[in-house]
Amino acid sequence: MAAAHEKQVLDWLAAQKPAMLALLQEVVDIDSGSYDKAGVDAVGQRFAEFFAEHGLLTSLEANGTYGDAVHVRLDDVARNEKPVLLMGHRDTVFPKGEVGRRPFRIDGTRAYGPGVADMKAGLVMNAFVLAAMKKFGSPVPVIGLITSDEEIASPSSRPIIERVARGARAVLNAEPGRPSGNIVTGRKGGVFMAFEVTGKAAHSGGNFEKGISAIGEMAHKIVALHALTGLRPGITVNVGLVKGGQSVNTTAPSADGQIDLRYVKPEDRTVALAAIEKIMATSTVKGASARFEIRGEFLPLNAGEAAADLFETYKGAASDAGLTVDGEFTGGCADSGFTAAVGCPTLCATGPVGANAHTPEEYLEIETIVPRAQATALTILRMPAQG
Repeated sequence: MAAAHEKQVLDWLAAQKPAMLALLQEVVDIDSGSYDKAGVDAVGQRFAEFFAEHGLLTSLEANGTYGDAVHVRLDDVARNEKPVLLMGHRDTVFPKGEVGRRPFRIDGTRAYGPGVADMKAGLVMNAFVLAAMKKFGSPVPVIGLITSDEEIASPSSRPIIERVARGARAVLNAEPGRPSGNIVTGRKGGVFMAFEVTGKAAHSGGNFEKGISAIGEMAHKIVALHALTGLRPGITVNVGLVKGGQSVNTTAPSADGQIDLRYVKPEDRTVALAAIEKIMATSTVKGASARFEIRGEFLPLNAGEAAADLFETYKGAASDAGLTVDGEFTGGCADSGFTAAVGCPTLCATGPVGANAHTPEEYLEIETIVPRAQATALTILRMPAQG
């Protein structure tokens, strides 16, 4: 009976490839940068329409600044089991108008367009898996969550993600599969900071000695910050943006920059932030001062025993869908770190395979969308009942 059930689901998903690509084109061809609430909500509305067409139940969790969170479930039947959560984000890094410049297109075996892999294809995949579970039934409850602001560290979505994950038995986050075909079983955490250096303006010819160069102090701080890379295994520090000064003939009264910190273990974050705080409090240029603040962050995805068991289930399911899959570690961050941190077994990058995210060369391997959907569906179908 189980084998017949699985075959029904697999065959149906295989037949949906044209519909998957049609929906993907629709949502890719909607600008949805993280700060474009109207665009992000338009993508969410298209998914809500899809869910309604397939008999799924959708609710929106409103936000006044960013896109609304989209929740989806199979039905209203109360079950005394924790659900499997299929998760993903619909915002992109691209500005409004990007779709007009380079809309969705297919070239050979690849699809292109803003956010095609990161991660609208994963959302389409999840949507069809949810539809399959509704149509043919699932041995365990299944829910979906489509968030709105992952590309800017999920300022509105993080508490929603954590709340939903606390009530889930497992999370499959459909970020794009790696170019190798693997999924992600571990990620670094990331902290994104801004810092300001204050000096004193003076004419650089007439009263040079009265000036305090904020740019000079910033230069010393950048060298010290970059020297923190390798402080512990996996720690990297990058000052990615800087600006400052008033004019070429004025000692710079101010300068500011932005820092990207990556780390592996929670205790590494504590050590690195203490070192950064010390650098900010110590001045090389006499009279200069500095301050910094955290603007956003992601938590690391660290796999535990339960996540390892979930991966084995997924690996076997992927094999039966015709895929060879292993787990990879990456320095990139994602919302999956939030779900893992609240204790929910989590796999990431279960979406269709793609690469070159955040660039005009971003692409999706079209032939992976069906087997990756099948692997996700089989993983759900093979989960044992709880309790």
